[in-house]
Amino acid sequence: MVSVRTCVACRKRATRAELLRVVLHDGRLIVDDRAVLPGRGAWVHPTARCLEQAVSRGSFSRALRVSGKPDTGPLENRLKTLMDN
Repeated sequence: MVSVRTCVACRKRATRAELLRVVLHDGRLIVDDRAVLPGRGAWVHPTARCLEQAVSRGSFSRALRVSGKPDTGPLENRLKTLMDN
């Protein structure tokens, strides 16, 4: 059976392989490549559009159940690296 998750930005369902799991670590959003880091995770498509949408709507804070706005720098850098390859 294939695991299906929902993107926190566009709300479209996709397989785990098509999405990135994002977790909060020391106030920063980081990509959890192997989906094994502890804590709540949020799933997002690895596209600039979905990332911008999730940040502007506060989707990560809501999905991860944290107050305030987490640092998206590490996540944005990782996404740029993925899109360049």
